Amino acid sequence: MLPTLNVTGNLLLVERISTTTGKLKPGDVVILQSPESPRKIVCKRLIGMEGDEVTYVVDPKNSDRCETIVVPKGHVWVEGDHIYASKDSRNFGAVPYGLLKGRAVWTLLPRKDFGSLARKPMQ
Repeated sequence: MLPTLNVTGNLLLVERISTTTGKLKPGDVVILQSPESPRKIVCKRLIGMEGDEVTYVVDPKNSDRCETIVVPKGHVWVEGDHIYASKDSRNFGAVPYGLLKGRAVWTLLPRKDFGSLARKPMQ
């Protein structure tokens, strides 16, 4: 999630109400159970909700080839902010909504990063 979050780790305040009430929106930073390693929790940016059309760069390191998908029912599309080094929906596809654990709303530590994790406007 560079540059939004620190490489050495951040302590985040996460609220869980948005995931249970369906109030998440594209641009939110979300915490989710990894679809590849169920014991692992990851932090990604929500890019698309079910029914949304998402265009993404397939392999940003080696080409600029893009693909467009429609996010399936009951799923979301997530991506890391660091496009060249992120393992996200471009690798494992759309994520079941049930894997979402919460929405990160505030960075608590380190102190230099203290502040709100505002929603990033999506193009």
